[in-house]
Amino acid sequence: MTDASPAAASPASQDGGADPLWVRAADRIREEIARRGLSEGSKLPPERELCTRLDVSRVTLRRALAHLVDQGLVTSSHGRGWFVSAPTAPAPARDWPEDLESFTATARRKHMRPGSLVLRHDTVAATLDDAERLGVPAGTPLMRLERVRLLNDVRIALDRTLLVAERAPGLGSSDFREASLFDELRRRGVSPERAEATIEARTADEALAGHLGIAPGAPVLVLDQTVYTRDRRPLLLSTVEYSGDRYRLRTTLQTG
Repeated sequence: MTDASPAAASPASQDGGADPLWVRAADRIREEIARRGLSEGSKLPPERELCTRLDVSRVTLRRALAHLVDQGLVTSSHGRGWFVSAPTAPAPARDWPEDLESFTATARRKHMRPGSLVLRHDTVAATLDDAERLGVPAGTPLMRLERVRLLNDVRIALDRTLLVAERAPGLGSSDFREASLFDELRRRGVSPERAEATIEARTADEALAGHLGIAPGAPVLVLDQTVYTRDRRPLLLSTVEYSGDRYRLRTTLQTG
């Protein structure tokens, strides 16, 4: 997702999987522990049953369980099976974080390698619409940053960002092929604190399809947002168009 993203969908691999199989298995076990409210010492189903439920091999299952052991959530007892080891089960794993999170941070949290192909990195004058959203006069210099966002070298999204240039001087020299925009802003004492976003489904035009390596007319998920600083001033505008077959949105809802 963009460096201006308040939420991230689950990145899918080229073969349609969201994550390596063992990661998905670990997530499902973690979610089941939380959903059932299992306490410390509760026993998990036998490995054979877990393999059937999760549709994975025993090798994959044990890698998932080993990962949960590393996280302190489960433990094994030789000859007795697997048990919940945390005093309280953690919240279910979500691909939609509660806090404002950059594309780079989200990718690393999901154990994936972020990257970008920079299409434009220049300065433009604010249009009337841009100026109104950013609370600046029309014609104000804006830094324009357009990138194809990559996960493990797979083209995931086209990210278009407009940022009030005077609020973060020096960004013109940053190399955004690898750098995170949020990280570069924070180094300059500018802290993105809140975002207002809309999400909708569209289809890819020829230009977008070319950038993402998909067919024209293919489904895309569009995130449009305004990001604000701590003092509630608009900082940047961002529109991110995700390839519909490489990203999914997943979150957890519960009653209060």
